[in-house]
Formats: sequence, structure tokens, C-alpha cells
Amino acid sequence: MKKTIVLGATGGTGAAITAELVHRGVETVAFGRSRAKLEQLARQLGNPKHLRLSTGDAFRPGDIAAAAGGAEVLFHCANVPYNEMAQKLVPLGESVMEAAKGLNLKVVAVDGIYPYGRRQMKEVTEEHPKQPHTRKGKTRLAFERMLFEERWDSVRKMIVRLPDYYGPTANDASYLGSTLAAIAAGKTAFFIGNMRVPREYVYLPDAAKMIVELAGRDDAYGENWNIPGAGIISGKEIVRFAQKASGVAKPVIPLGRAGLSLLGLFQPVMKEIVEMLYLTEEPLKLSGEKYRRRIGPIPATGFEQGISETMRAWMNRKS
Repeated sequence: MKKTIVLGATGGTGAAITAELVHRGVETVAFGRSRAKLEQLARQLGNPKHLRLSTGDAFRPGDIAAAAGGAEVLFHCANVPYNEMAQKLVPLGESVMEAAKGLNLKVVAVDGIYPYGRRQMKEVTEEHPKQPHTRKGKTRLAFERMLFEERWDSVRKMIVRLPDYYGPTANDASYLGSTLAAIAAGKTAFFIGNMRVPREYVYLPDAAKMIVELAGRDDAYGENWNIPGAGIISGKEIVRFAQKASGVAKPVIPLGRAGLSLLGLFQPVMKEIVEMLYLTEEPLKLSGEKYRRRIGPIPATGFEQGISETMRAWMNRKS
């Protein structure tokens, strides 16, 4: 793997994957809509010579193709707002696949756990039934089905599935990101869902290591891969570690259905999140058995260390 392109390079997963590729010395094109955000990412990475920045619209296959010349692997980390997902996610994927087909690129699509629906296994393997009961889950499953349609048979692709995540590159649009951002700023914070029930989170630098490792393995394509975290942790423990790192202990308010619906009057995306609250009540934990068996040990940064590093990044960002 000598050259890659990362779509959505300034987002949480995209920035982490870009950082891992650059760390490994892989020539990388960071693709995004905002030149300013791309330049900020490059500065954070030390402006490496083997990182090239390219602006464009991922809904336009020609923009992707113009940026990706010579690349072998495309990391599809671009996303759409929650409240636009049903209309735009599959067309975005079709644009990516059309560009990949024209350039003979391998595709690594980053996705979540929502197509699995309600948990039917103690630890969810890649063979878990996909029976989504939410609109987001059904849309994500439609995206997977599109990716593996016959029209893209010439494109080698895989899907990597992450649970909720956190890390230095995560933005405040992620479930946990907004909570940690508020704590870092010394403000009252909101926590989406139940704070008492332990759930799985993956530290983005760990996830990026696993994803890049998979991308370099020819026999990993054509499959789904779970990207598990270091274990499970409750919201209360997360807040305790975050407040310890920030040195500030302002209130953190859990948001359930009623609170999210009320906020949804002002921020439409909050109303959309209500349907995903089942994951905070019946947590789903990914099995890493397949990764361990075929690839090797799973990177697993401890929660206290990972949250402390995330908080330092947020506090440096705000200073």
C-alpha cells in the first residue's frame, strides 16, 4: 500500500486514519470540502511531505477521481448529517464506488453497528443477523447492500464497523464528543442516554491502526470486519475520568427521550437520535475474535489514558 486517499479526512475517523497512514509513511491524499480544515489537519500532523490536500465534493465521482490518481486504496470516511442520511447516504456511496471502479481502487468503507439491530449475541460477531428496526439502521443496511451489488463486482471492498467512539480527532458532532468538549471547556455538559449502563466505545487511534492494517491485507476484502474497543464503560466513569483530566467538575446532565425530543425543537438532529437510544439501554458489544484470529492482537488503550489524551486535545483546541 504505497498511496491512499481518505474521503472525509477532517472528520473523526478520517483524521485518525489519515494520521495513522502518515505515521506509517504512506503517501496519502486528504480529501474534504474545506481547505481551511484540511490545512489545520496538516498542521496538526506536522505538515508531512507525503500528505497532499485536495478539496472537492464526494458526491461528484469526477472530483474523487481527479484527486485519487495513482492511489491503491480509498478510505470512505465521508458522512452526511443524521437528518439527511435516508436521502443522501446511498447516493454518496454510489459516487464513491463509481470513482473507485473507474480507477480500479480498493475501498474501505467505515460504518457503524446500526445494521445489526437489537443484540442477539452476548458478543456480536460479523455473522450476527442484520435486522435493523430503526431508520438509521435500515439506511445503513441499504448502503451495505449497494456496496456489494453486482455492478461493483470489479471493485474490491470491505466494511469496517465501529461502535461509538472517542479520541483526539473526534468532533463535537459525535455522541461522546459533545460531552467531552463541554467538560474540556468547563461548561455544563449533556450525556446522550443512560449514564449507568456500561457500553462499548473504541478509541479512534486504536481503530485507525486496525483499519489500516486490514486495508493492507488482500485477503481481508469482500468482508465485514468488527473494530472493537478496549471493553465497556459507564457514562459515570467516563465523566469521572474526563473531569479528572480537565480539573473542572461542572454538572453533566443525561438526556433521554424527553430531553432529546425537546432539544429537537431547536436542533433537528437531536430528535433523530431518539431512535438510537436502545443502544444505551441494551448495549451491543462487538466480538474481536475474527480480527485476533486472522490479523493479530487488538490495540486497546485503557479508558483513563484514552480519555485523558482526548481531553488534552480538546483543551488545546480551545486555548
